[in-house]
Amino acid sequence: MKIAIITSGILPVPAVQGGAVENLIDFYLEYNDIHKLHDITIYSCKHPGTKKHPALKSEVNHYIYIDTNSIWAKIKKWIYLKRNGGEELYHYSIEYFIEQILKNIQKQSYELIIIENRPAFALKLKKITTAPLVYHIHNEKLPNNPQISDEICQAATLIICVSNYIAAYMKQAVPANNKCIPVYNGINTAAFSKNSNTFITRESIGLASNDFVLVFSGRITQEKGVSELLDSMLLIKSYTNIKLLIIGSSFYGNTNNDTPFINQLKSKTEIIKNTIIFTGFVPYQQIPNYLSIADLAIIPSVWDDPFPTTVLEAQAMGLPIITTRRGGIPEEVTNDNAVLLETDGLFVENLANAILDLYHHPEKRAAMSKASLERSKMFDKETYARNFFEAIKDIHP
Repeated sequence: MKIAIITSGILPVPAVQGGAVENLIDFYLEYNDIHKLHDITIYSCKHPGTKKHPALKSEVNHYIYIDTNSIWAKIKKWIYLKRNGGEELYHYSIEYFIEQILKNIQKQSYELIIIENRPAFALKLKKITTAPLVYHIHNEKLPNNPQISDEICQAATLIICVSNYIAAYMKQAVPANNKCIPVYNGINTAAFSKNSNTFITRESIGLASNDFVLVFSGRITQEKGVSELLDSMLLIKSYTNIKLLIIGSSFYGNTNNDTPFINQLKSKTEIIKNTIIFTGFVPYQQIPNYLSIADLAIIPSVWDDPFPTTVLEAQAMGLPIITTRRGGIPEEVTNDNAVLLETDGLFVENLANAILDLYHHPEKRAAMSKASLERSKMFDKETYARNFFEAIKDIHP
């Protein structure tokens, strides 16, 4: 099939700035490049880091870039905002992105269009093309307006959801919607492996060989539960050899580790600053090196995280996991390899207790580690990509 992929308009593909959605797109494009299944055109925002990327040499995957960040593009976006009043469903910068893509789509004859995490793009696309529309929903919510939500779902031929949790949400938002199927995310399990090369040692980042190292990896934002995790560290501050490694920044590709929220976190943990290490932004390909020095992964999401790949990465590294019973997370793990906590009024206290329980019981950690490695086999990138293309194989123009 001749397929168009419309990305979210925030981060580039290939995923030179990281981003869970963008990495997942890379995985199925890599699979397509190997197996030559479809002729695919990817519409992505422009970034200088993609210019010499080897993925652009593919014979079956073709990349078209939309300039959204140059001075000229910013002027045109400002003009677009003034003309349209900023009253559309997405931020005007995102709406400008899809408007530029529409100009190209009109000139093509695609047999299928896949919309990555921006289902409302369909409202504009259906006016200019008769190609079947498939939404790949990672975390995007439908508009609060039931009529518009219904119109969006009606425009879809198929809605691929990253978890049963997201599929249930889509069904609840539009009860008549019966187009959803789950396709679980995957990761590069070969890269996230204890056997992968490592250039990071505990000593190189200020940790001792006998420290008990907890690791948090991801965006440092309120909904990710980092504040609650630090509160739990304050409760166990007498255990001075329990250290917390916080990997990430406020947003993908953002090297700024000096946001008000991060400064607030550092301020409230000043008395235990010797047990907390903020790495700041770490390129995605280096994440396994940091995870390899940890004893325990903590993913303390306090929102309904649809299907965070950080959980899959920790599993593939063979780490025991403490996480929350939110969103699609319970679909990723089992009781054998993870402690699942409720995010209720006792969350911080229960989180601290769970850390201490695993700290005191190395035999339990060893069993959980083995279970994590076994569980991770379900979520390799090849399985994900194969299931993704299997989901669309029967769609015809």
